[in-house]
Amino acid sequence: MSGYVGRFAPSPTGPLHAGSLVAALASWLDARAHGGRWLVRIEDVDTPRCVPGADRLILAQLAACGLVPDEEPLWQSARGALYQAALERLVAAGWAYPCACTRSDIERALAAQGQAKPRGGELVYPGTCRDGLQGRAARAVRMRTSFVACADEPEIHWHDRRLGAQRQHLCEAVGDFVLKRADGLWAYQLAVVVDDAAQGISDVVRGEDLADNTPRQILLQRALGVATPRYLHTPLVLGANGEKLSKQNGATALDLRDPLAALRDAASVLGLRIEATDRPGFLAVATEAWRRTVA
Repeated sequence: MSGYVGRFAPSPTGPLHAGSLVAALASWLDARAHGGRWLVRIEDVDTPRCVPGADRLILAQLAACGLVPDEEPLWQSARGALYQAALERLVAAGWAYPCACTRSDIERALAAQGQAKPRGGELVYPGTCRDGLQGRAARAVRMRTSFVACADEPEIHWHDRRLGAQRQHLCEAVGDFVLKRADGLWAYQLAVVVDDAAQGISDVVRGEDLADNTPRQILLQRALGVATPRYLHTPLVLGANGEKLSKQNGATALDLRDPLAALRDAASVLGLRIEATDRPGFLAVATEAWRRTVA
């Protein structure tokens, strides 16, 4: 039996749209082409952004497209104890530390260093609390990228199955990143690494917009002593403004009155031109095409 385990991990902030179906289809095809298992994980740790009922709607949309997981879906909101255990391990090992900084504190510290330019809307953390809170109350917990990544291994290198060789200098590009937020919610980076390890995920297939997260996740994997999956980041569907299609720039819910048409559109973004007259036939032909071109 294949050791391949893949997953699709949507956030229930609304129904699936055309861009999210591309990622779902790619991950499903990759699992089937490798004779492996395909899982669905509902990434609902950011509870203020979650829409009630969106998780069940997403599962129904996937089912309408014939994309049914091989195990019962998993909800991250029920897994806080696992994230807490991982966080405690990182703190005990010196990888993580409490942070008292607000966003304004970080902006002022960077401005004083002449480094106030944001990275994709984020501010590169200047390391203010690395050596202690200086009497201030902790707000969040951060991952110490300088612990190894800057001293012994300045860059994180990895290979993407579509994008090829990749690298990132975590200290310069990201800085120490948040593992647990000031509001008590778990950060995506920690939750995804813990769950990928717990579920035995061998291959992560997801949208190219998430490629920038990969080095942070690799660092966490190394710190926790868990395996690093293979990665494949898929092309994005762009909105009318040229940016990634999302609910923020007008993405609408998938029209699944004709699931086959939606699947054809998603496959075309992946470079697959599939001629089939029914959904099972489409998925079978698409799996073989994926096996020949990607797997």
